[in-house]
Amino acid sequence: MTISQDMLRAEVAQRIRAARPELAARLDLRTPDGLLAAQQEILLAAQDAKVSAICVLRGFDLPTWVRATCAFAGRVDPAAAVAWRQDFTRTVFLAGNPDNLRDRFTFGHVADDGSAAWQDPVPVGDSSTLRRLLKLFDGSAELPTRPPAVVRVLADRDPAGRAPVRRELYVATAGVTIADCLVHLNHLLVEAVLDGVVGPGDQLTVRQAPRLSGLAGPFAALRIANTPSRPDQLRAYAALTEEAHHA
Repeated sequence: MTISQDMLRAEVAQRIRAARPELAARLDLRTPDGLLAAQQEILLAAQDAKVSAICVLRGFDLPTWVRATCAFAGRVDPAAAVAWRQDFTRTVFLAGNPDNLRDRFTFGHVADDGSAAWQDPVPVGDSSTLRRLLKLFDGSAELPTRPPAVVRVLADRDPAGRAPVRRELYVATAGVTIADCLVHLNHLLVEAVLDGVVGPGDQLTVRQAPRLSGLAGPFAALRIANTPSRPDQLRAYAALTEEAHHA
């Protein structure tokens, strides 16, 4: 199945129904206008999100961050994850050195190289001290191009009888900043881990492409958002493929 506008609308509608069923009941997500209205309401609600996670970044390396993001998501308490999903896994990215903050703040996960650390999703007011201390991470530069990289995720977790799988993780780059990439990949990866789509020992081959519109599925997960210049047009910013199990 090739990515198309109809496919993207169906995927977005399914995500909204799962996280915000009251919107699906009130708006006709089968129509472009109804879907756009729901997305606009969600964007407004995001400004007053009740629950969010915090990611403190010293720097950004795409494969390293992919591995650490999955590790963080795998440690999120299931009860906290429910409330977080209702706010569409909102995460705030701040600039800082996690090593200098461990004495003052508790992190749910710290990347192996210390380049990033996450505070678990909590009510927004509970993270106000950290958010006041640090500035937003400056991700205004375009996402740098790099060759494909294989990342093994959640390798330290108990597979509980689940065989690892190999998947391709595609990331769009045309007109995409590092900040954009952080947001899009964060949503896709943490939700894939919370849903059990990505599990212990999985291997993700991270591939960059200017656009994903010609990519053929099937897909295990997609990150979809509006095109800035055309709000009525959707775009796939990240894609996680389906693939068979391997030994």
